[in-house]
Amino acid sequence: MKNTRVLVPAILLLALAQQALAQSAASWPQWRGPNRDGISKETGLLKQWPAEGPPLVWKASGAGGGYSSFSVANGKLYTMGLRGEREFVVAFDVATGKEAWATPHGSAFRNDRGDGPRGTPTVDGDRVYALGGSGDLTAFEARTGKIVWSKNVLQEFGGSNITWGISESPLVLGNKVLVNAGGPGASIVALNKDNGAVIWKSQSDRAGYSSAIPVELNGTTQVVFFTAQRAVGLDAKDGRLLWEYGKPSNRVANVATPIARGNRVFISSDYGTGGGVVEISADNSAKEIWFTQDMRNHHSSSVLIGDYLYGFSSAILTAIRFDTGEIAWRDRSVGKGSLVFADGNLYCFSENGIVGLVEATPTGYKEKGRFRLAQGNLPTWTHPVVVGGRLYLRDQDTIYAYDVRQK
Repeated sequence: MKNTRVLVPAILLLALAQQALAQSAASWPQWRGPNRDGISKETGLLKQWPAEGPPLVWKASGAGGGYSSFSVANGKLYTMGLRGEREFVVAFDVATGKEAWATPHGSAFRNDRGDGPRGTPTVDGDRVYALGGSGDLTAFEARTGKIVWSKNVLQEFGGSNITWGISESPLVLGNKVLVNAGGPGASIVALNKDNGAVIWKSQSDRAGYSSAIPVELNGTTQVVFFTAQRAVGLDAKDGRLLWEYGKPSNRVANVATPIARGNRVFISSDYGTGGGVVEISADNSAKEIWFTQDMRNHHSSSVLIGDYLYGFSSAILTAIRFDTGEIAWRDRSVGKGSLVFADGNLYCFSENGIVGLVEATPTGYKEKGRFRLAQGNLPTWTHPVVVGGRLYLRDQDTIYAYDVRQK
């Protein structure tokens, strides 16, 4: 009996240690995940939620005001928020939700649609890169939060802030950190990630609200940006313009992140505009394959699963064939929101605090559960993250971590 009493705690301790190890190894290092496509590689997740939703692991306050989503790496969850008159980059322990560090980062951005930062920090090795609502770009030590270098890209490159604040999440590629600074002759800039020095600058478009993606096309690493005026493909090496596509652009706010498969790229916006797929040829010309008003991504981006895009066309969750633009289904679902994909399902988070689990299938809308957060007085626009068996949600100052693993 003595051996049994000793063995049970040992087994529990081993299980807890294994869980902690899994959490520390879990990685979602940037906006929309490892590949900037909104796709989690998690498996072994719940296929159906209980009526009350998945169990809450922890709930933490201190994120600050704003709509920044999360990056997760090395056992920490990183985000940004407004505290008083300063924006902060904040790191939380993923196991407990306790604050690990918080470092001031730039001046407050204020707006009648909600104050605070909008972008998501990017983790690259032992550094974290964050772009605030007023254009402050800073590199931090990931472990301590110590500032390595910092600059305001609007001031340095002659841009002006956009209506709802700079919302981009920096793209780190090789030795470069790339952002849409929106200045004349310096719309898009590549900076040395070690010290912030300018490597190249290109174009003169105003900044959009979108975040860039890297793609390999025609033997060249390209970066695709959706500025205030158009989508562009630039040579990552020197910033040279390779192609452009202006039809999905509107005159209000281009927000959604581009989606690429092979030599085809999907670009979309709302405000009555729509989205389309262009094919990039060997000479880097962009040919439109299709365009539709039936997939109008507003503040959220679609995900490409198999042959189908799933995303919110304004307020309607929509499944559409990537190669043809043919609609598979449409449903009001949880209401207008954002989504990510993991283990066969879409994790949908509406701007009204409703969270839904929906099977990612072109055969029809199949909901697998929903629950609701006790929402504050602003929309829940922070995009969800699924990593390490957890679903992370945010409503302004409050972060929620749910256990979505199968037991």
